Amino acid sequence: MQFNTLDDIRSFCRDLPGGDDECAEAAARRQQNLTKPPGSLGRLEDLAIWLARWQRRELPQLDRVTIAVFAGNHGIAERGVSAYPSEVTAQMVANFAGGGAAMNQIARLAGAELRVEPIELGRPTRDFTIAPAMDTADFLMALDTGWRTVPEACDLLVLGEMGIANTTVAATLCAALMGGRGARWAGRGTGVDDAGLLRKRVAIDAALKFHRSLLDDPLAVAMSLGGRELAAIAGAVLAARARCIPVLLDGFVATSATLPLARLAPDMLAHCRAGHVSAELGHRELLRELQLVPLLDLDMRLGEASGAAVAVLVLRAALACHGGMATFAEAGISGAN
Repeated sequence: MQFNTLDDIRSFCRDLPGGDDECAEAAARRQQNLTKPPGSLGRLEDLAIWLARWQRRELPQLDRVTIAVFAGNHGIAERGVSAYPSEVTAQMVANFAGGGAAMNQIARLAGAELRVEPIELGRPTRDFTIAPAMDTADFLMALDTGWRTVPEACDLLVLGEMGIANTTVAATLCAALMGGRGARWAGRGTGVDDAGLLRKRVAIDAALKFHRSLLDDPLAVAMSLGGRELAAIAGAVLAARARCIPVLLDGFVATSATLPLARLAPDMLAHCRAGHVSAELGHRELLRELQLVPLLDLDMRLGEASGAAVAVLVLRAALACHGGMATFAEAGISGAN
């Protein structure tokens, strides 16, 4: 699907494809008949049923797992809001390509294909304290990049990002769409000192003031205060919904990319789960707003889809039990009355 205008996105979100209720119900019945007390596997049972709904089969599988990491650079980085220079984004993309990042190791362990998509790293978005970060064409291009990155055949999509200064971008999106000022949302990101944290807060407040006339339009917010890698994540979430592919979201930045979409449609994220809650200020509150309960809480704040990729192992455990356990009848064990 090609989104040629912002209204095309709004139209898509008004008529979202749903999951398969019958497959979810069949999976739930199977859970009740497995050799265990009902509900004793807790959220592992719920996750198996969720995967059944969106994969449209009673016995889901994770044979084709794709991790997509989008990379982008930001004009706001010039205001000293990160502990690292913007060149690190491209350097980390090269590290991914060489297999040297944490994400490479976790993806291999999770049995997932890793796709890294740098988006015009040599052309950062504009400084959003004095101009819109992107124009419409730029925003739609990045959204389309995310859409095209999602494979047609995929059992699970894991979404993450890399981009110096993008925790400032994520915090600004949250402030714009959820309220509050920089002090509420700005965390230390890559490890800025107190002076850097103050610069983040000041930049967020300046951006909110400059763009105050558009804060009631979620897509205008995403375009004017966001980044290309965040727009790509949004495009990937839309593509996954169109193809009924379940999605695991990574940390604060990746989750913030979905907030404008959630403002367009209350059930926009029904096919998504939060892989983890990060240590970054604001992520826990954002997850509560989106009604996403994280699978893991490991104090991670790396980004790069790393936390969500670890959570793939939890999903594999859920499906190993769902598909591999015997039923009471198969095992010749008396069930509960």
